[in-house]
Amino acid sequence: MKTPLKKIAILGSTGSIGVQALDVIASHPDLLQAEVLTAHHNADLLIEQARKFNPNAVVIVNEDLYTQVKEALASTDIKVYTGENALSSVLEMDSIDLVLTALVGYSGLKPTMSAIRAGKPIALANKETLVVAGELVTGLAREKGVNIFPVDSEHSAIFQCLVGEFHNKIEKVILTASGGPFRGKKADVLATVTKAQALKHPNWTMGAKVTIDSATLMNKGLEVIEAKWLFGLRADQVDVLVHPQSIIHSMVQFEDGSIKAQMGLPDMRLPIQFAFSYPDRYPSAFPRFDFAQYPSLTFEKPDMETFRNLALAFEALKKAGNMPCVLNAANEIAVEAFLKDKIGFLKMPEVVEACMTKMPFIPNPTLEDYVNTDKETRIKAYELIN
Repeated sequence: MKTPLKKIAILGSTGSIGVQALDVIASHPDLLQAEVLTAHHNADLLIEQARKFNPNAVVIVNEDLYTQVKEALASTDIKVYTGENALSSVLEMDSIDLVLTALVGYSGLKPTMSAIRAGKPIALANKETLVVAGELVTGLAREKGVNIFPVDSEHSAIFQCLVGEFHNKIEKVILTASGGPFRGKKADVLATVTKAQALKHPNWTMGAKVTIDSATLMNKGLEVIEAKWLFGLRADQVDVLVHPQSIIHSMVQFEDGSIKAQMGLPDMRLPIQFAFSYPDRYPSAFPRFDFAQYPSLTFEKPDMETFRNLALAFEALKKAGNMPCVLNAANEIAVEAFLKDKIGFLKMPEVVEACMTKMPFIPNPTLEDYVNTDKETRIKAYELIN
């Protein structure tokens, strides 16, 4: 009996994760199909992807680019939509089997919640969704009976370690971090680093925002908070180890002391494909890890004194409420300012910490509280920078 095609909606198909997801789909045309593709402003690439993959629909969020996309696809049967609301409403299509949320930052929250309300399983590459409103998102997913499959390599690794172990108690999870391009450097060096240096990640190919987050260790901090919500953990059950080779993607320690690890070469297509294929594993032609090529795998504790963002993320997780939302909003503004050469590398955690100190704390926030916290924190961060 032929396996039916799994039809995927990719939110953010022109970004790094979206492009790699389409690579996975192209490798399995008998199993996977791109049903919906969306982009914010990269109309040219969206048009190119639509012509190649012939989805049912595309969404160009920037309304100024609607005519360009509509006219370019006029000779096809592809439906073209535009605007923020279309990003959420298109997910109600009955034909969608799985939604990959690959949007960057806070922008992923609303469409992810819309997809869950529509009963669509989620392949989550947008960690900020759970950082900002983890309790609301996971609560809604439980209410709707919707699975959230992690796409971040670290959380996919934990998920893979837990397959067959869901009934066993987790003692802790250990997220691994490459350490980024400035591992081992102290504040005097970091004070003078440039944007170009920060964008050169030693192991992974990612978008600019995630790459900067990796360099400051904020990316790991956001992953710590995400892990809490994905796997129902306390703050003291999440640990971080720097592992420069990026071969062990994360580990789970069970209550008997046994540790399971998931290993492989750093390639985001692997966790993307597992989220698409679960509970099966599809074959792949991806490069294979060879132990002989890595005679030494090393580990060290992260320097949270120099790389303050990781410590701030743990503080936000422990305080809970709207504090992770404050952390995320302040960081997004700080990273944007760094990428525009408005502030230095070490100013980024200063902005985040100042916002966490100055913004009102809400212990049990509603969705409206999260929206307002995000908006007000961004205003405060702009004030601190300008």
